Amino acid sequence: MSLPPFHLAFPVHDLAAARAFYGGVLGCPEGRSSATWIDFDLHGHQIVAHLAAGAGDRTANPVDGHDVPVPHFGLVLPWDEWHALAARLDAAGIIFGIAPHVRFAGQPGEQATMFFRDPSGNALEFKAFRDAAKLFATE
Repeated sequence: MSLPPFHLAFPVHDLAAARAFYGGVLGCPEGRSSATWIDFDLHGHQIVAHLAAGAGDRTANPVDGHDVPVPHFGLVLPWDEWHALAARLDAAGIIFGIAPHVRFAGQPGEQATMFFRDPSGNALEFKAFRDAAKLFATE
C-alpha cells in the first residue's frame, strides 16, 4: 500500500532548537526554510516548524493507564526501527513524558509506544505494532 505524504505545520518558539531537535536528534533532513519556518522530511512526510509565540491549550486523555498528551503527532515505525529510535532518544538524554513500553499486550492493537516533547513543548508519539496489519484492528 502506497500512502501519500502528509503535511503538518506546528508552532515552535526557537528555530535553532527545532533544527537541532528535528534535524539532529530525530535525523530529519532539512528542506526549504526562511527566517520564520523550516521544512523537515519525517520519513517522507513534510513537517514544518513555524516560529510562533505559543501552541494554545494542551490537555491529556487517559489511555491504558497513561495521560496521553493532546495534541500530539508522530509516526508508526517498523518494530526494530522503533526500538533503535527509543535507544537513540535515551542516549541523547531526551526526557520521556511516557517512557517506551508495550501497551495493549496480547490484544489486536498490541503496540510499542513512547511520548516525548520537542524543545517548544510539542508532544510527539512514535509507535510500532507487533503486527503492522493490525494498525486499525478493533478485534
